[in-house]
Amino acid sequence: MTASFTPLASTIGGMLIGAASAVLLLGKGRVAGISGIVGGLFRPEAGDVAWRVAFVAGMIAVGATLGAVDPSLFSATFPRSPNTIAIAGLLVGFGTRMGQGCTSGHGVCGISRFSARSIAATMTFMAAGFATVFVTQHVVGDVP
Repeated sequence: MTASFTPLASTIGGMLIGAASAVLLLGKGRVAGISGIVGGLFRPEAGDVAWRVAFVAGMIAVGATLGAVDPSLFSATFPRSPNTIAIAGLLVGFGTRMGQGCTSGHGVCGISRFSARSIAATMTFMAAGFATVFVTQHVVGDVP
């Protein structure tokens, strides 16, 4: 497990996420909540689409560029069945909608603004994540 411990890369990545969030908040007055940004593309409002498209395109472009430069950055194995991953994705989507935001909106931007709602939301989804990992690892297992 020590092979995946990358404090320098993690620190730089965290600083870039923080800088991007700050630029969006200062430049557009918007919180960098990815689920809200992408969701806004499905219910577009006049004058509100271009920055959303640019933000999402930037994330994709950076990922594609890093993948081209060092493909090993994206080599991952999933020790779960496709059904388990699909169920997990649906539950994350449901939780994001129910919590009115995601980890980027609440966890990164909300906590940094000392939002009580975001702190409560982050504590809740972290606790739910811990419980889910415990249950899937030690109680239920994989869904075939």
